[in-house]
Amino acid sequence: MEQSRTQQESARRIGPFRLITRLDPPHSVLPCRRFVARTEDGEHTVLLNTPLPGTDPARFAAEAEAARFLLGPWIAPVTGVAGPGEAPWSASPYLPALPLPVALAVHGGPLPEATVRAVGAALAEALATAHGQGLTHAGVSPAAVLLTADGPRLTCFGTVRAASADGEPRTGLPGLDPGALAPEQASGGRPRPPGDVFALGAVLAYAATGHTVPERDELPPALRPVIASCLARDPADRPTAAALMTALAPPSTHETVLNSGGSLLSPGWLPGRVVAALARQSSELLAAELPEPARV
Repeated sequence: MEQSRTQQESARRIGPFRLITRLDPPHSVLPCRRFVARTEDGEHTVLLNTPLPGTDPARFAAEAEAARFLLGPWIAPVTGVAGPGEAPWSASPYLPALPLPVALAVHGGPLPEATVRAVGAALAEALATAHGQGLTHAGVSPAAVLLTADGPRLTCFGTVRAASADGEPRTGLPGLDPGALAPEQASGGRPRPPGDVFALGAVLAYAATGHTVPERDELPPALRPVIASCLARDPADRPTAAALMTALAPPSTHETVLNSGGSLLSPGWLPGRVVAALARQSSELLAAELPEPARV
């Protein structure tokens, strides 16, 4: 009995955090396992990431450490990672957030075009910042995108690299959404910025239609050319992340070339049902009571 209780206690704890709830629904194409968790003293609530079963924990740990240097808007910052000898995890500050697939389910279908455009412009800005730092995200997919009240957040840095080493085929591996995996990466090529742009195109296609590989006519006419350009099979035919941001959020006559992708995140950018779900998540977590620690 005591051993069973200890196992249950361990299952509710990862590193210094006690788990509150899973962020993702079961049976989703997930790049990693994500939980909302809290420190023992209750002072800090975090989004906790751990490797999927069947993936290489050492590769996950390496990508988690590298993610600490990924700076820029609309990227969930990694503020803590597992120490030596610990099972791997990474943590980001918690904000009420819905994974993009959950947001579509809450909304009851594809998101409005204005929401899709706002998400795309913000994430394109995030990728442009990363690419300017010489970094490739290599983890963009619908499930890696979280929607918060003030904009999207990109998570799961390095999923493609963690799944398999360069030169090895990556199709059918845990955590990889085949519709968001650029052809050159699926065959084992080194992740590069054009692969991030392909994946972002798949994310926008998903947000606008409900799946990552839609027929061209399913896409909203105003978004059709830009999404199609992102999904070009030849990496050389895809736009840069910076060009994509401009295409989705062109500066007005009163703005400058320094215009941010966040300019589209004006009040009302999220559908009402999604906003209500975020508020409900926040109130439920504030009221959550963690189990008492097991006594030795």
